[in-house]
Amino acid sequence: MPAPLPPFSPESLLDFSGTAHSSLFQGLSRVWEVLPRIARYLDERLEPALLGEVSPLATIGPRVRIEKGCIVEAGAVLLGPAWIGENCTIRPGAFVRQNVIVGCRSVLGNSCEFKNALLFNDVQVPHFNYVGDSILGAHTHLGAGAILSNLRLRGDEVQVRLGRTVFPTGLRKFGAILGDHSQVGCNAVLNPGSILGRGSLVYPGVVWSGYLPEGAIAKAASRPVVVEGGSADR
Repeated sequence: MPAPLPPFSPESLLDFSGTAHSSLFQGLSRVWEVLPRIARYLDERLEPALLGEVSPLATIGPRVRIEKGCIVEAGAVLLGPAWIGENCTIRPGAFVRQNVIVGCRSVLGNSCEFKNALLFNDVQVPHFNYVGDSILGAHTHLGAGAILSNLRLRGDEVQVRLGRTVFPTGLRKFGAILGDHSQVGCNAVLNPGSILGRGSLVYPGVVWSGYLPEGAIAKAASRPVVVEGGSADR
């Protein structure tokens, strides 16, 4: 029987056959340690090119690579540095800021903002989402309005909790890590340092913090109360 993987190791959450950028994770013991590496990785390896179909009404910065088969629609803004994999769709109003890597066949949707993030293959971020300082594993999905918050209100270090154990990250900005095939429902909020195990699910409207185990479901603790025969002035 194989030994269990260490808590929050990259291999415990992500399948590296789902990205062409696996070297980013080489030698790391905790998955969030990759976040400070993204900028340097792009500085060293990014070769700007527009190989897909780019609308003349899109705004593309000088340090952006868009691979073949991509469609970048009118109104999208890609400031860069950014590297977009093959056969992606970048919809109107998508705002790709600095240091973003996107895998193949992914969707970056309208009014979505991305910053210092790595998306594996087949990721869906289609409507009104914020993805900052975060990693989205293969086949993950964010429902409309789901937010990955990356900064504590006090602005201090983000920590990750597993039971009673606290893991310091050394990061002031750290959004969320979504393991492969995990999903977040509409209007849910993942607080800084949230980690979703593979195949886990956060229901719509949930505000989540901490670690959600592989295959687990986070549901809202309460449900709306219906008052029959009520009036608007009650």
